[in-house]
Amino acid sequence: ERSDTIDLSDSSLLVDISDALSERDKVKFTVHTKSSLQDFKKNDFSVVRQHEEFIWLHSSLVENEEYGGYIIPPAPPKPDFDASREKLQKLGEGEGTMTKEEFAKMKAELEAEYLATFKKTVAMHEVFLQRLATHPKFRNDPNFRIFLEYENDLSVRGKNKREKLYGLFSSVKSSTDGLVLSTTQKDIDQFFETERVYLNDYFNNIRNCTLKSDAMTKSHKAVADSYIKISSGLVQFANSPEVAPTPDLAKVFLRVGDALEKLRKTENRVASDEDLKLSDLFRYYMRDTSAAKELLNRRLRCLANYESANRNLERARAKNRDIPVAETAQTEACEKFEGISALAKQELTDFKKRRVVAFRKYLVDMTELQIKHAKSQVQLIRNCISTLNDELLTEN
Repeated sequence: ERSDTIDLSDSSLLVDISDALSERDKVKFTVHTKSSLQDFKKNDFSVVRQHEEFIWLHSSLVENEEYGGYIIPPAPPKPDFDASREKLQKLGEGEGTMTKEEFAKMKAELEAEYLATFKKTVAMHEVFLQRLATHPKFRNDPNFRIFLEYENDLSVRGKNKREKLYGLFSSVKSSTDGLVLSTTQKDIDQFFETERVYLNDYFNNIRNCTLKSDAMTKSHKAVADSYIKISSGLVQFANSPEVAPTPDLAKVFLRVGDALEKLRKTENRVASDEDLKLSDLFRYYMRDTSAAKELLNRRLRCLANYESANRNLERARAKNRDIPVAETAQTEACEKFEGISALAKQELTDFKKRRVVAFRKYLVDMTELQIKHAKSQVQLIRNCISTLNDELLTEN
Protein backbone atom coordinates (compact mmCIF):
# COMPACT_ATOMS: atom_id res chain seq x y z
CA GLU A 1 0.00 0.00 0.00
CA ARG A 2 3.02 2.32 0.04
CA SER A 3 2.52 3.38 -3.57
CA ASP A 4 -1.15 4.38 -3.40
CA THR A 5 -0.37 8.04 -4.14
CA ILE A 6 1.89 7.22 -7.10
CA ASP A 7 0.79 6.34 -10.62
CA LEU A 8 2.88 3.30 -11.54
CA SER A 9 1.19 2.61 -14.88
CA ASP A 10 4.45 3.47 -16.68
CA SER A 11 6.69 0.43 -16.16
CA SER A 12 9.74 1.79 -18.01
CA LEU A 13 11.29 2.88 -14.67
CA LEU A 14 10.12 1.23 -11.46
CA VAL A 15 11.85 1.95 -8.15
CA ASP A 16 11.14 0.45 -4.74
CA ILE A 17 12.93 -0.20 -1.47
CA SER A 18 13.19 -3.98 -1.33
CA ASP A 19 14.92 -4.18 2.05
CA ALA A 20 16.08 -2.00 4.93
CA LEU A 21 18.38 -2.56 7.88
CA SER A 22 18.09 -0.49 11.06
CA GLU A 23 21.32 0.10 12.98
CA ARG A 24 21.97 2.15 16.08
CA ASP A 25 22.47 5.50 14.36
CA LYS A 26 21.39 4.89 10.76
CA VAL A 27 19.16 2.96 8.39
CA LYS A 28 20.48 1.28 5.25
CA PHE A 29 17.92 1.15 2.44
CA THR A 30 18.25 -1.30 -0.44
CA VAL A 31 16.97 0.61 -3.47
CA HIS A 32 15.81 -1.76 -6.20
CA THR A 33 15.32 -0.55 -9.80
CA LYS A 34 13.76 -2.22 -12.83
CA SER A 35 14.01 -0.34 -16.11
CA SER A 36 13.68 -0.85 -19.83
CA LEU A 37 15.38 2.49 -20.57
CA GLN A 38 18.58 2.38 -22.63
CA ASP A 39 20.40 4.85 -20.35
CA PHE A 40 20.95 2.19 -17.69
CA LYS A 41 23.59 -0.53 -18.02
CA LYS A 42 21.28 -3.20 -16.57
CA ASN A 43 17.55 -3.83 -16.55
CA ASP A 44 17.42 -4.93 -12.92
CA PHE A 45 19.80 -3.72 -10.19
CA SER A 46 20.03 -2.71 -6.52
CA VAL A 47 22.16 -0.33 -4.44
CA VAL A 48 22.38 0.45 -0.72
CA ARG A 49 21.68 4.04 0.34
CA GLN A 50 21.44 5.96 3.62
CA HIS A 51 19.19 8.88 4.56
CA GLU A 52 21.90 11.50 3.95
CA GLU A 53 22.11 10.36 0.33
CA PHE A 54 18.37 10.92 -0.11
CA ILE A 55 18.83 14.44 1.27
CA TRP A 56 21.74 15.02 -1.14
CA LEU A 57 19.53 14.01 -4.06
CA HIS A 58 16.72 16.32 -2.92
CA SER A 59 19.14 19.23 -2.43
CA SER A 60 20.60 18.73 -5.91
CA LEU A 61 17.10 19.05 -7.38
CA VAL A 62 16.23 22.14 -5.34
CA GLU A 63 19.48 23.88 -6.31
CA ASN A 64 19.08 23.13 -10.02
CA GLU A 65 17.63 26.24 -11.73
CA GLU A 66 16.39 24.04 -14.57
CA TYR A 67 13.70 22.73 -12.21
CA GLY A 68 12.49 26.16 -11.07
CA GLY A 69 9.04 25.61 -12.61
CA TYR A 70 8.42 22.24 -10.95
CA ILE A 71 7.16 21.15 -7.54
CA ILE A 72 10.18 19.39 -6.05
CA PRO A 73 8.93 16.25 -4.23
CA PRO A 74 9.46 16.75 -0.47
CA ALA A 75 12.49 15.07 1.07
CA PRO A 76 11.74 12.10 3.36
CA PRO A 77 11.95 12.86 7.10
CA LYS A 78 15.00 11.73 9.03
CA PRO A 79 14.60 8.29 10.67
CA ASP A 80 13.86 8.77 14.36
CA PHE A 81 13.55 5.74 16.60
CA ASP A 82 14.73 7.44 19.80
CA ALA A 83 11.23 7.59 21.33
CA SER A 84 10.61 3.86 20.79
CA ARG A 85 14.07 2.94 22.10
CA GLU A 86 13.56 5.10 25.18
CA LYS A 87 10.21 3.42 25.92
CA LEU A 88 11.78 -0.04 25.59
CA GLN A 89 14.61 1.00 27.91
CA LYS A 90 12.16 2.33 30.54
CA LEU A 91 10.13 -0.84 30.25
CA GLY A 92 13.24 -2.91 30.91
CA GLU A 93 14.06 -0.80 33.96
CA GLY A 94 10.54 -1.28 35.32
CA GLU A 95 10.34 -5.02 34.69
CA GLY A 96 10.44 -5.81 38.39
CA THR A 97 7.35 -3.70 39.13
CA MET A 98 4.94 -5.70 36.91
CA THR A 99 3.88 -9.27 36.34
CA LYS A 100 5.49 -11.41 33.61
CA GLU A 101 2.26 -11.36 31.59
CA GLU A 102 1.94 -7.57 31.78
CA PHE A 103 5.62 -7.10 30.91
CA ALA A 104 5.35 -9.45 27.92
CA LYS A 105 2.27 -7.61 26.61
CA MET A 106 3.85 -4.18 27.02
CA LYS A 107 7.05 -5.33 25.36
CA ALA A 108 5.14 -6.80 22.41
CA GLU A 109 3.25 -3.50 21.98
CA LEU A 110 6.43 -1.39 22.05
CA GLU A 111 8.16 -3.70 19.59
CA ALA A 112 5.14 -3.42 17.29
CA GLU A 113 5.29 0.38 17.62
CA TYR A 114 8.99 0.34 16.72
CA LEU A 115 8.29 -1.85 13.70
CA ALA A 116 5.46 0.44 12.55
CA THR A 117 7.76 3.48 12.79
CA PHE A 118 10.41 1.62 10.81
CA LYS A 119 7.93 0.66 8.08
CA LYS A 120 6.70 4.25 7.80
CA THR A 121 10.28 5.48 7.47
CA VAL A 122 10.88 3.06 4.62
CA ALA A 123 7.58 4.08 2.98
CA MET A 124 8.40 7.82 3.04
CA HIS A 125 11.80 7.23 1.43
CA GLU A 126 10.23 4.97 -1.18
CA VAL A 127 7.49 7.47 -2.10
CA PHE A 128 10.13 10.18 -2.64
CA LEU A 129 11.97 7.99 -5.16
CA GLN A 130 8.78 6.91 -6.89
CA ARG A 131 7.66 10.51 -7.30
CA LEU A 132 10.94 11.19 -9.11
CA ALA A 133 10.77 8.00 -11.18
CA THR A 134 7.26 8.76 -12.48
CA HIS A 135 7.93 12.45 -13.20
CA PRO A 136 8.71 13.12 -16.89
CA LYS A 137 11.50 15.57 -16.00
CA PHE A 138 13.05 14.32 -12.77
CA ARG A 139 13.38 10.73 -13.99
CA ASN A 140 16.05 11.95 -16.46
CA ASP A 141 18.05 13.88 -13.87
CA PRO A 142 21.75 12.82 -13.95
CA ASN A 143 22.06 12.81 -10.15
CA PHE A 144 18.95 10.62 -9.86
CA ARG A 145 20.49 8.15 -12.29
CA ILE A 146 23.71 8.13 -10.27
CA PHE A 147 21.73 7.60 -7.05
CA LEU A 148 19.96 4.59 -8.55
CA GLU A 149 22.82 2.97 -10.42
CA TYR A 150 26.19 3.82 -8.82
CA GLU A 151 27.06 0.73 -6.79
CA ASN A 152 29.60 2.28 -4.42
CA ASP A 153 29.11 4.70 -1.54
CA LEU A 154 28.21 8.20 -2.75
CA SER A 155 30.46 9.64 -0.01
CA VAL A 156 27.72 11.96 1.20
CA ARG A 157 28.18 13.06 4.78
CA GLY A 158 25.66 14.62 7.13
CA LYS A 159 25.82 18.35 7.82
CA ASN A 160 27.91 19.58 10.74
CA LYS A 161 26.58 22.11 13.28
CA ARG A 162 27.84 25.10 11.31
CA GLU A 163 26.22 23.88 8.09
CA LYS A 164 22.97 23.09 9.89
CA LEU A 165 22.93 26.61 11.36
CA TYR A 166 23.62 28.08 7.93
CA GLY A 167 20.85 25.94 6.46
CA LEU A 168 18.46 27.16 9.17
CA PHE A 169 19.30 30.80 8.41
CA SER A 170 18.91 30.14 4.67
CA SER A 171 15.53 28.53 5.26
CA VAL A 172 14.38 31.46 7.39
CA LYS A 173 15.68 33.92 4.78
CA SER A 174 13.89 32.05 1.99
CA SER A 175 10.63 32.03 3.96
CA THR A 176 11.02 35.72 4.76
CA ASP A 177 11.77 36.57 1.13
CA GLY A 178 8.71 34.63 0.06
CA LEU A 179 6.54 36.48 2.60
CA VAL A 180 7.94 39.85 1.49
CA LEU A 181 7.43 39.02 -2.18
CA SER A 182 3.86 37.86 -1.60
CA THR A 183 3.01 41.15 0.13
CA THR A 184 4.95 43.58 -2.06
CA GLN A 185 4.93 41.93 -5.49
CA LYS A 186 1.59 42.18 -7.29
CA ASP A 187 0.95 39.11 -9.44
CA ILE A 188 -0.24 39.84 -12.95
CA ASP A 189 -1.94 36.42 -13.29
CA GLN A 190 -5.11 35.85 -11.25
CA PHE A 191 -4.67 32.07 -11.43
CA PHE A 192 -1.44 32.18 -9.41
CA GLU A 193 -2.75 34.78 -6.97
CA THR A 194 -5.75 32.56 -6.26
CA GLU A 195 -3.48 29.54 -5.85
CA ARG A 196 -1.26 31.43 -3.39
CA VAL A 197 -4.18 32.38 -1.14
CA TYR A 198 -5.60 28.86 -1.35
CA LEU A 199 -2.32 27.08 -0.57
CA ASN A 200 -1.65 29.31 2.44
CA ASP A 201 -5.10 28.55 3.87
CA TYR A 202 -4.82 24.88 2.95
CA PHE A 203 -1.44 24.53 4.66
CA ASN A 204 -2.73 26.08 7.91
CA ASN A 205 -5.82 23.88 7.88
CA ILE A 206 -3.95 20.67 7.16
CA ARG A 207 -1.42 21.48 9.89
CA ASN A 208 -4.28 21.81 12.40
CA CYS A 209 -5.77 18.55 11.10
CA THR A 210 -2.42 16.82 11.63
CA LEU A 211 -2.29 17.93 15.27
CA LYS A 212 -5.85 16.76 15.90
CA SER A 213 -5.28 13.47 14.11
CA ASP A 214 -2.14 12.82 16.19
CA ALA A 215 -4.13 13.57 19.35
CA MET A 216 -6.84 11.12 18.27
CA THR A 217 -4.27 8.39 17.57
CA LYS A 218 -2.65 9.05 20.95
CA SER A 219 -6.04 8.68 22.66
CA HIS A 220 -6.64 5.30 21.00
CA LYS A 221 -3.22 4.11 22.15
CA ALA A 222 -4.00 5.32 25.68
CA VAL A 223 -7.24 3.30 25.64
CA ALA A 224 -5.30 0.22 24.49
CA ASP A 225 -2.76 0.72 27.31
CA SER A 226 -5.64 1.00 29.79
CA TYR A 227 -7.03 -2.33 28.56
CA ILE A 228 -3.66 -3.93 29.36
CA LYS A 229 -3.70 -2.66 32.93
CA ILE A 230 -7.35 -3.55 33.56
CA SER A 231 -6.94 -7.01 32.01
CA SER A 232 -3.82 -7.74 34.07
CA GLY A 233 -5.54 -6.49 37.20
CA LEU A 234 -8.54 -8.75 36.65
CA VAL A 235 -6.33 -11.79 36.05
CA GLN A 236 -4.35 -11.06 39.23
CA PHE A 237 -7.58 -10.55 41.16
CA ALA A 238 -9.02 -13.83 39.84
CA ASN A 239 -5.92 -15.70 41.07
CA SER A 240 -5.78 -13.90 44.43
CA PRO A 241 -6.50 -15.78 47.69
CA GLU A 242 -9.67 -13.73 48.19
CA VAL A 243 -11.29 -14.75 44.87
CA ALA A 244 -9.66 -18.11 44.02
CA PRO A 245 -11.87 -20.07 46.48
CA THR A 246 -14.90 -18.78 44.53
CA PRO A 247 -14.52 -20.42 41.08
CA ASP A 248 -17.58 -18.77 39.54
CA LEU A 249 -16.41 -15.26 40.36
CA ALA A 250 -12.83 -16.03 39.32
CA LYS A 251 -14.11 -17.36 35.99
CA VAL A 252 -16.01 -14.12 35.36
CA PHE A 253 -12.88 -12.03 35.97
CA LEU A 254 -10.80 -14.26 33.70
CA ARG A 255 -13.37 -14.13 30.89
CA VAL A 256 -13.62 -10.33 31.07
CA GLY A 257 -9.83 -10.02 31.26
CA ASP A 258 -9.46 -12.18 28.14
CA ALA A 259 -12.05 -10.08 26.30
CA LEU A 260 -10.23 -6.86 27.25
CA GLU A 261 -6.96 -8.32 25.97
CA LYS A 262 -8.59 -9.00 22.59
CA LEU A 263 -10.15 -5.52 22.59
CA ARG A 264 -6.69 -4.07 23.28
CA LYS A 265 -5.31 -5.64 20.10
CA THR A 266 -8.22 -4.27 18.07
CA GLU A 267 -7.81 -0.81 19.61
CA ASN A 268 -4.12 -0.82 18.71
CA ARG A 269 -5.01 -1.69 15.12
CA VAL A 270 -7.43 1.26 15.07
CA ALA A 271 -4.63 3.57 16.26
CA SER A 272 -2.16 2.18 13.71
CA ASP A 273 -4.63 2.50 10.84
CA GLU A 274 -5.49 6.08 11.73
CA ASP A 275 -1.82 6.96 12.02
CA LEU A 276 -1.03 5.40 8.62
CA LYS A 277 -4.14 6.39 6.69
CA LEU A 278 -4.74 9.84 8.15
CA SER A 279 -1.91 11.38 10.18
CA ASP A 280 0.81 10.32 7.76
CA LEU A 281 -1.30 11.52 4.83
CA PHE A 282 -1.69 14.95 6.46
CA ARG A 283 2.02 15.14 7.26
CA TYR A 284 3.03 14.25 3.71
CA TYR A 285 0.76 16.84 2.13
CA MET A 286 1.97 19.48 4.58
CA ARG A 287 5.42 18.96 3.09
CA ASP A 288 4.09 18.72 -0.45
CA THR A 289 2.08 21.94 0.01
CA SER A 290 5.23 23.69 1.26
CA ALA A 291 6.98 22.55 -1.93
CA ALA A 292 4.11 24.01 -4.00
CA LYS A 293 4.37 27.30 -2.11
CA GLU A 294 8.12 27.38 -2.83
CA LEU A 295 7.31 27.04 -6.53
CA LEU A 296 5.07 30.11 -6.32
CA ASN A 297 7.85 32.02 -4.54
CA ARG A 298 10.35 31.12 -7.27
CA ARG A 299 7.90 32.34 -9.91
CA LEU A 300 7.39 35.63 -8.04
CA ARG A 301 11.17 36.12 -7.92
CA CYS A 302 11.26 35.63 -11.69
CA LEU A 303 8.45 38.17 -12.06
CA ALA A 304 10.33 40.67 -9.91
CA ASN A 305 13.48 40.13 -12.01
CA TYR A 306 11.46 40.55 -15.23
CA GLU A 307 9.94 43.84 -14.07
CA SER A 308 13.37 45.03 -12.94
CA ALA A 309 14.76 44.17 -16.40
CA ASN A 310 11.95 46.19 -17.99
CA ARG A 311 12.82 49.22 -15.86
CA ASN A 312 16.51 48.85 -16.69
CA LEU A 313 15.67 48.75 -20.39
CA GLU A 314 13.58 51.92 -20.09
CA ARG A 315 16.48 53.70 -18.33
CA ALA A 316 18.94 52.50 -20.98
CA ARG A 317 16.73 53.82 -23.77
CA ALA A 318 16.21 57.11 -21.96
CA LYS A 319 19.97 57.54 -21.62
CA ASN A 320 20.61 55.93 -25.02
CA ARG A 321 23.33 53.80 -23.50
CA ASP A 322 23.89 50.02 -23.14
CA ILE A 323 20.60 49.34 -24.94
CA PRO A 324 21.63 45.94 -26.50
CA VAL A 325 22.77 44.61 -23.11
CA ALA A 326 19.54 45.73 -21.44
CA GLU A 327 17.44 44.26 -24.26
CA THR A 328 19.21 40.90 -23.97
CA ALA A 329 18.69 40.85 -20.19
CA GLN A 330 15.02 41.81 -20.63
CA THR A 331 14.48 39.07 -23.22
CA GLU A 332 16.12 36.40 -21.03
CA ALA A 333 14.08 37.48 -17.98
CA CYS A 334 10.88 37.41 -20.04
CA GLU A 335 11.57 33.94 -21.43
CA LYS A 336 12.46 32.59 -17.99
CA PHE A 337 9.32 34.06 -16.43
CA GLU A 338 7.02 32.79 -19.17
CA GLY A 339 8.66 29.35 -19.05
CA ILE A 340 8.32 28.98 -15.29
CA SER A 341 4.71 30.24 -15.42
CA ALA A 342 3.68 27.65 -18.01
CA LEU A 343 5.33 24.80 -16.08
CA ALA A 344 4.02 26.00 -12.72
CA LYS A 345 0.42 26.13 -13.97
CA GLN A 346 0.61 22.50 -15.10
CA GLU A 347 2.38 21.39 -11.90
CA LEU A 348 -0.20 23.04 -9.64
CA THR A 349 -3.03 21.46 -11.65
CA ASP A 350 -1.39 18.02 -11.34
CA PHE A 351 -0.80 18.64 -7.62
CA LYS A 352 -4.53 19.20 -7.07
CA LYS A 353 -5.47 16.05 -8.99
CA ARG A 354 -2.88 13.95 -7.14
CA ARG A 355 -4.03 15.30 -3.77
CA VAL A 356 -7.73 14.64 -4.43
CA VAL A 357 -7.06 11.06 -5.58
CA ALA A 358 -4.86 10.32 -2.55
CA PHE A 359 -7.30 11.75 -0.01
CA ARG A 360 -10.27 9.98 -1.57
CA LYS A 361 -8.52 6.61 -1.48
CA TYR A 362 -7.06 6.97 2.01
CA LEU A 363 -10.29 8.24 3.57
CA VAL A 364 -12.31 5.43 2.00
CA ASP A 365 -9.73 2.87 3.17
CA MET A 366 -9.71 4.30 6.69
CA THR A 367 -13.52 4.35 6.90
CA GLU A 368 -13.71 0.71 5.79
CA LEU A 369 -11.11 -0.26 8.39
CA GLN A 370 -12.94 1.64 11.14
CA ILE A 371 -16.19 -0.14 10.30
CA LYS A 372 -14.36 -3.47 10.28
CA HIS A 373 -12.73 -2.82 13.67
CA ALA A 374 -15.96 -1.50 15.19
CA LYS A 375 -17.80 -4.68 14.13
CA SER A 376 -14.96 -6.75 15.57
CA GLN A 377 -15.15 -4.93 18.91
CA VAL A 378 -18.93 -5.31 19.12
CA GLN A 379 -18.65 -9.02 18.32
CA LEU A 380 -15.97 -9.51 20.99
CA ILE A 381 -18.19 -7.92 23.64
CA ARG A 382 -21.21 -9.95 22.52
CA ASN A 383 -19.20 -13.17 22.61
CA CYS A 384 -17.96 -12.39 26.11
CA ILE A 385 -21.48 -11.66 27.38
CA SER A 386 -22.86 -14.75 25.65
CA THR A 387 -20.15 -16.99 27.13
CA LEU A 388 -20.75 -15.65 30.63
CA ASN A 389 -24.52 -16.15 30.27
CA ASP A 390 -24.08 -19.73 29.02
CA GLU A 391 -21.77 -20.60 31.90
CA LEU A 392 -24.14 -19.11 34.46
CA LEU A 393 -27.12 -20.98 32.97
CA THR A 394 -25.15 -24.25 32.95
CA GLU A 395 -24.17 -23.86 36.57
CA ASN A 396 -27.72 -22.97 37.64
